[in-house]
Amino acid sequence: MFPIRSAPTARAIVPRFGRAYATASTRPPVQLFGVDGTYASALYTASAKTQSLDSTERSLQTLKALLQKDPKLETIIGSPTLNTGDKSLIIAEITKPIASDKAVKNLLGVLAENNRLGLLRGVIDKYSTLMGAHKGVVEAVITSASQLDTKIVSRLETAISKSQYVGAGKTLKVVNKVDPEILGGLVVEIGERTIDLSVSAKMARLNKLLTDAL
Repeated sequence: MFPIRSAPTARAIVPRFGRAYATASTRPPVQLFGVDGTYASALYTASAKTQSLDSTERSLQTLKALLQKDPKLETIIGSPTLNTGDKSLIIAEITKPIASDKAVKNLLGVLAENNRLGLLRGVIDKYSTLMGAHKGVVEAVITSASQLDTKIVSRLETAISKSQYVGAGKTLKVVNKVDPEILGGLVVEIGERTIDLSVSAKMARLNKLLTDAL
């Protein structure tokens, strides 16, 4: 096996999932970015081709539960020092609960071959994003320096649902993430759009202005 260091394309990955090339009916509903997004999109295409989108999602959530139950496992599978034998043993162990899911097992095989098992959690989350879009759900991720009060989240949800970012017939799902590094304010991500109202972003812009002026 030869590790692939550069970001793979969906066309390069999909054949490993049973040559399920994308068609109009199997193409991911939204465009994702990043290497984990590429893998998730390829998996979506393969699962759509075999009409197993929902079962693939259930299998991925089973894997996510395993990672959450044993944080050390995620660290281990992300280690760049794992040899081929170690990877095979790990894949065999974590796929026991989903032994019948060929697409997800192939995904893990590709990740292992490309030395990217550490991306598994990201791939799972990105696939969930695709499934949400497939079901007409628009996810808005609101990042704040500390946990927001439920009333504030509700007000933000109402405002976003009335905006141009949520189309007619769509269901809005709001997720509040906490990142102390933004210092204050909010960062709102809806699909490919990012509205950065954080204090850290404002400070960065101010520092740039001051630097440019000197």
